[in-house]
Amino acid sequence: MPLLGRASSAHLEGGADKRRETMASSSMDTEAAGQELKGGGYTVAATAHAVDSDSWQQVGLLLVIGFNCAYVLSFSNLMMAPLGWGWGVACLLLVGAAAWYANWLLAGLHFIDGQRFIRYRDLMGFVFGRKMYYLTYFLQFTTLLLCNMGFILLGARALKAINVEFTHSPARLQWFITATGIIYFAFAYFVPTISAMRNWLATSAALTLAYDVALLAILIRDGKSNKQKDYNVHGSPAEKVFNALGAVAAILVCNTSGLLPEIQSTVREPAVRGMRRALLLQYTAGAAAYYGISVAGYWAYGSAVSEYLPNELGGPRWAAVLINATAFLQSVVSQHLFAVPIHEAMDTRLQRLEEGMFSRYNLTRRFFARGLIFGFNIFVTALFPFMGDFVNLFGSFALVPLTFMFPSMVVLKIKGKSGGRWSRLWHWGVIVFSSVLCVATTAAAVRLIFNNARIYHFFADM
Repeated sequence: MPLLGRASSAHLEGGADKRRETMASSSMDTEAAGQELKGGGYTVAATAHAVDSDSWQQVGLLLVIGFNCAYVLSFSNLMMAPLGWGWGVACLLLVGAAAWYANWLLAGLHFIDGQRFIRYRDLMGFVFGRKMYYLTYFLQFTTLLLCNMGFILLGARALKAINVEFTHSPARLQWFITATGIIYFAFAYFVPTISAMRNWLATSAALTLAYDVALLAILIRDGKSNKQKDYNVHGSPAEKVFNALGAVAAILVCNTSGLLPEIQSTVREPAVRGMRRALLLQYTAGAAAYYGISVAGYWAYGSAVSEYLPNELGGPRWAAVLINATAFLQSVVSQHLFAVPIHEAMDTRLQRLEEGMFSRYNLTRRFFARGLIFGFNIFVTALFPFMGDFVNLFGSFALVPLTFMFPSMVVLKIKGKSGGRWSRLWHWGVIVFSSVLCVATTAAAVRLIFNNARIYHFFADM
């Protein structure tokens, strides 16, 4: 494949008028167009990571285990408790279906005008110009950084829960945050790319199955024995509204990542069809697992369900240790999926692309780049250890536009009037609705942060 240079600036050259004329004369590439470009007929930006190397089955399994991560241990509290049974189940289904459609649409934008876009920001920059390139860059990397902080906090919670089982004076949470960040750093250093994760997928899948089965078994037992379950949604009318908006943001978090083009870049041709098959696997088998845990946790404990589900579990000590240990080990693999685009950007900028990922020069550069990222994330996580804030904030602030708004904007820009009136009305409706949703859910997340700022202090040992 021909390369377009070290950065994505080639996609951003030229004025808006020229870009508009180019896109008006070409149609949006769907799977058929992608087939025509197969065999090197398209251009792709230079990258230090592998492109066009993985089967759709591998990517589908990666999505399933990536989203069935330790975050599911908080979803009963974050998604179901603020909504109750009726609205909770309805929002799970509606937001899940909407996320599936939006990602299906975005997967079809992988090829445009003879180019393959391996980064979301490159796609937006090509279609809308430099300002949108940097806006997408900011939203995406803010999302991924906050997501990684959330993973570090969840991993630390799991380690502390294990420590509590063996001592009456457990260490402070900050020590476990540091240990978790160091372990994540080591994995990201030695397994630098998405494609390199293939050797860890079977282990991660086994760990996912282990803690899902163990957790469901205990939840069913606890739910049957718990006769005092309260499913009412508590709080004032204003609190109920804000908490419900936060729950919608959390549901979006468990269904999408905002980095689909980066994941799709690894899929072998035909990349569009392969990515859509991988998404089908995620939103069927994958969603059944993390939705099942979320609903079962709420059923077992009601509106009083803990923010960290293993804190509620009854049963023997070994079961709690097993669930926390497997959740932690699985998170080592799954967190990497949501940090790789940041690593790819730094690797492409800092490493020698003509050398292998494990050359001495590239190993040294990667060590300092990964160390900088995880050092910053460890410090911020230790400073603000508020799990719900992480989930709600990045779900509302960035994932709503990345998932819903931007793909419809691209379709409208590319197709123009040729897409038909109903198509234009549909995509404009998506843009308007997602804009309102983004503002409302972000307001709810900011309110939660201010509330927690009054309750907790820096470096809190939660």
